[in-house]
Amino acid sequence: MNDSAADDYPQKNKLSEKLDLKTKLAYGAGDLGPAITANISIFFLLIFFTNVAGIPAGLAGSVLLIGKIWDAVNDPFVGVLTDKTQSRRWGRRLPWMFYGAIPFGIFFFLQWIVPQFNSNQSINVWALFWYYVGIGVVSQVFYTVVNLPYTALTPELTQDYDERTSLNSFRFAFSIGGSILSLLLAQVVFSQIVNEQQQYIVLAAICTVISVISLYWCIFGVRDRVLAFEAQRIQVEESESIPFFAQLKIVFTNRPFLFVIGIYLFSWLGVQITASIIPFFVIYCMSLKTADVPTVMIAVQGTALLMLFVWAAVSKRVGKKLVYFLGMSLWIIAAAGLFFLQPGQIVLMYVMAIMAGVGVSTAYLVPWSMIPDVIELDELQTGQRREGIFYGFMVLLQKFGLAFGLFLVGNALQASGFQETVAGQSPPPIQPESALLAIRIAVGPLPTICLILGLVLTYFYPITREMHAEIMLKLQARQQQRDNP
Repeated sequence: MNDSAADDYPQKNKLSEKLDLKTKLAYGAGDLGPAITANISIFFLLIFFTNVAGIPAGLAGSVLLIGKIWDAVNDPFVGVLTDKTQSRRWGRRLPWMFYGAIPFGIFFFLQWIVPQFNSNQSINVWALFWYYVGIGVVSQVFYTVVNLPYTALTPELTQDYDERTSLNSFRFAFSIGGSILSLLLAQVVFSQIVNEQQQYIVLAAICTVISVISLYWCIFGVRDRVLAFEAQRIQVEESESIPFFAQLKIVFTNRPFLFVIGIYLFSWLGVQITASIIPFFVIYCMSLKTADVPTVMIAVQGTALLMLFVWAAVSKRVGKKLVYFLGMSLWIIAAAGLFFLQPGQIVLMYVMAIMAGVGVSTAYLVPWSMIPDVIELDELQTGQRREGIFYGFMVLLQKFGLAFGLFLVGNALQASGFQETVAGQSPPPIQPESALLAIRIAVGPLPTICLILGLVLTYFYPITREMHAEIMLKLQARQQQRDNP
């Protein structure tokens, strides 16, 4: 994408100014659309495949794994392409979001259609499998096209250590707010529409419209600040280009980055496994109705939303690492409690959901607040700003965590004897004890293992506030040498 159209732009450097509320809100809105679609997929796509489309749980998990693996291959390449994009009118990232927003919405919606290919149930299942694989692949490509450039905007909007944490608080407020909004919409739609297939079609249509509109709000709301960064970057960036595979080598020899991707992978894997199994846990282990599922999820996400701003403030005093430890510890306790919950212990279930939400907020906030610091270290070492490739690998891992989590859950359910729904019929009211045990393991021990591994990596993460300040001083000294040779 190369836009040669000239656009007059004031040369005043805005990067030294604090971000105003309007810009922070617009930036946050950019994660609303991807969050709504991602969370609807996380919470409902697996159970939609098994209980509405009638696909066996193992095949359903495989659909998601195939799409995410294909898409993950594209992430680093899209990241590099956004780094190389030149547009005086839009900068490097925004053209991708602008042109990708509408296809992103369309292909998300198509995932919730249940076409009938053949009256033979066996043939129809495999036809549905390949339909959802094809739609899923294209849908995830467009998710990358809009979401990866968006995530790479963080270090371009501000270079202040604490301001980035504040900016990410707005981002994840919209992200978690989008999750809550999608669950509220699900609750309303599920209560008003009886037919399960129609429920998901209506929900997907509403979420599609909101998602596309929010992306354009972000694009036009942050444009001035992005172009201010681009004007400065073009002046100071070294002209020498580093080949793609050389960039990969530099990325994976950046020791702090390896810690960040490990922390994020284990955190997000814990989030994905928990989110994908909760509907099954609520319906089959707690003997509640499908309409109760969004309420439980809202308890988790609502707590996470409220805690984002608390953790952002606490982080300024005690640092990102300690915040992560505090949040994850509560989540681990909650996960252990969920494993032992029995039908009828509804109040205790909501207490555990709130405790988990406190930890989920740190899984959103802390790793994404660390990555800009890593990018500045890379800039100090290479002389180039390459947000795209770093964020490309972060988004890759997010998708890998989602895909692997759903694949693991789906195949574990199928191996345990979980009974999927025959298309057009009601879901089975009960499941065998082996399937119930698999659901409990997926809601408790599995996420706990992931979270503990994330804590270990966080303990050894090397970039402190003091180290970041030193990096910024060296970058400023380099800039002064350029300005005064």
